[in-house]
Amino acid sequence: MAINVNTVYTTVLSILNKEQRGYLTPFEFNQLATQVQLEIFEKFFEDYNQYIRMPKTNVEFASRMDHIMEEFQVFEKSDIASNTPTTNVYHQPTDLHRFGSASWNKGKNSPPIEIVSNRDYNELKLSPLTQPTNDFPVAKYKDNKLIVFPSPTTFANTDVTFNYIRKPADVVWAYGVDPTTGAFIWSGTSGAPTPSIPASGSVDFEISDSQQSEVIIEILKYAGVIIRDPQIVQSASQLSAVNEANTKR
Repeated sequence: MAINVNTVYTTVLSILNKEQRGYLTPFEFNQLATQVQLEIFEKFFEDYNQYIRMPKTNVEFASRMDHIMEEFQVFEKSDIASNTPTTNVYHQPTDLHRFGSASWNKGKNSPPIEIVSNRDYNELKLSPLTQPTNDFPVAKYKDNKLIVFPSPTTFANTDVTFNYIRKPADVVWAYGVDPTTGAFIWSGTSGAPTPSIPASGSVDFEISDSQQSEVIIEILKYAGVIIRDPQIVQSASQLSAVNEANTKR
């Protein structure tokens, strides 16, 4: 389940205002929230690389590997090439963040495309037995593009399916401004003014609610820098270190 953006913003404001420490505007919050979500998202990959080298557990609900895989599932995606190809060069989807694999839809049952280096491809061409075919395609992956072999005689962006992980969407606490008080009002409030940004409304965090505490702590850490309160930065950093240590146990 995703993290509600209004819950996080009101919690952050409540902590900051508890001792009159300062105020975080919606614009500042949106920037910090997006940055924090991206940092936590990138950390999933670091944790995954660490966990695959650790002893596994079969205890239900206790597998760290399973937890990371569940986090990834939200961002897993398949899509066709983003260009209209006139050669065997296929551009990756515009929202691709981490490439996983690709399939060749001109072959039987859309076989996976083997990614090879220039050297490997040149060696494959030397023998009729190893030359690429539609059922055993290969590709060179360079500059966010796949150069697929064998080169077809007709081209379409549907020739290739990319399987990948996308980035999280930017977090937005959309708000209107009360014409009487000038106060910011969340767009999800009944009878709120038309949201100022964006017109479509708020965008929640896409990482799971199990990360909510870390999200709040990390936003507070950045907020302390913005309002120039070193005590907030220090307290949030200490809590973040404790959370990190508990995770690694």
